Amino acid sequence: MKEQEFPKFIAPFLWSFDLAKLDLENDKKRIITNILNLGTKQATDWLFSFYDRQSIVEVLKNPMPGEWSAKSLNYWGLILEIETHQPAKRILSAV
Repeated sequence: MKEQEFPKFIAPFLWSFDLAKLDLENDKKRIITNILNLGTKQATDWLFSFYDRQSIVEVLKNPMPGEWSAKSLNYWGLILEIETHQPAKRILSAV
């Protein structure tokens, strides 16, 4: 996907990624996660107009471990009237 396909106001929420290399379909879990965690109203409005509700709900029901703010996950669960669960954090053992 080309960088210009993303609105400019989305870039701050995907700041660590090369937008020219992100694919709207293949990377939708990352895009949805970042925008719902960090995005402004303008960014979340774009997200909900671009992705269907089922895609967004699926990301919320299967959150990426260590990627979600508990407050954001709970907030969006309430807004979309779905049950969400924060995945357990992975604990790395010292060797």
